[in-house]
Amino acid sequence: MKNKAVLEIADVKLIAAAAEAEAVKNNWAVTIAIVDDGGHMLWLQRLDGAPPISSHIAPAKAHTAALGRRESKIYEDVINQGRVSFLSAPAISGMLEGGVPIMKDGQCLGAVGVSGVKSTEDAQIARAGIAAIGL
Repeated sequence: MKNKAVLEIADVKLIAAAAEAEAVKNNWAVTIAIVDDGGHMLWLQRLDGAPPISSHIAPAKAHTAALGRRESKIYEDVINQGRVSFLSAPAISGMLEGGVPIMKDGQCLGAVGVSGVKSTEDAQIARAGIAAIGL
């Protein structure tokens, strides 16, 4: 049997605060979603001015990153390179850049998904949040 770290609410709050700080610093209106390793919602925060649709896209990106154990951008790249049949993959819908898994010792603890600005900026915000817990 293996032991595995899990996200605690204190970790989630640190991630969320750091992600929000990165967004605010850059004047980016986004939604931030944090999920556990099964893609279940732990945190959802829509900053002032974030588009309503972002409250659906951010959790989907986080869910995809958690279940896939990789950044959601990988799926976007696969589709953009012509494998459009991947759009029919079951249980994932956030196949856009901006979902970043939270990895520790080769294990996925969850993921952060961000939506509201350019995809590269969404990912930047997600990574800034994860960095707050030293990962």
